[in-house]
Amino acid sequence: MPAIIDKFADVLHLRGHKEHPAESSSAQPVPAVAYKPVSPTFDSSKVTVLFVLGGPGAGKGTQCANLVKDFGFCHLSAGDLLRAEQNRPGSEHGEMIRTYIREGQVVPMEVTVKLLQNAMTVALKEGREGEGWQNGKGRFLVDGFPRKMDQAIKFDTEVCEARMVLFFTTTEEEMTKRLLKRGETSGREDDNAESIKKRFKVYHDQTMPVIEYYHKQSKVASIDATATVEEVHVKAKEVVEKIFAGEVSRDVTA
Repeated sequence: MPAIIDKFADVLHLRGHKEHPAESSSAQPVPAVAYKPVSPTFDSSKVTVLFVLGGPGAGKGTQCANLVKDFGFCHLSAGDLLRAEQNRPGSEHGEMIRTYIREGQVVPMEVTVKLLQNAMTVALKEGREGEGWQNGKGRFLVDGFPRKMDQAIKFDTEVCEARMVLFFTTTEEEMTKRLLKRGETSGREDDNAESIKKRFKVYHDQTMPVIEYYHKQSKVASIDATATVEEVHVKAKEVVEKIFAGEVSRDVTA
């Protein structure tokens, strides 16, 4: 993951648009231009994207690390990418990202989607070896994303349509316990009681509608993450094996 971050740290180019003065009454009418749909950057028949979602502290990162070993995924953590951009010297978005993360809010989608798109481009150009990476193919676990509906729609339509959502579920009490324990050593600004409460509210208000959106498309694999890391890993591995075997065409529960 760090190697990916280092390679594209300078690729964010988000430009604003200047306002044009109003046309005078004598101006000639402008011909209508036909709308052309935006094609995704990556072909979903070659590039497999699995979104990994769950509440704060559900164990997404831990399970992603295991699945990388099992299937050769490139693991892209939206949170890690944002924190790397936040700390990058000269970043025009650093302070904004820091504020959003501290307040438990979702960073504007343009920033997050651009970071993910560029990280995927870097990974695909690396010439990785192994199953799933030949002939322009690739496989990605996108962890902690999308957290809002606008992110989901923008990524699916402009970057790559997701194949499935791995949704790790557990109780809020269990997640709180894990986060506070992690906060003892993580050094993360959002691993504290106040931020955790804000993160849960954002999760329920903004991310759960994303889960429902993909439920309607029969693209959600719900995995109970309350058990031990090893037990959850077994469930997650079985689900991904079925996805690659073409055996999952509807919502599943593990």
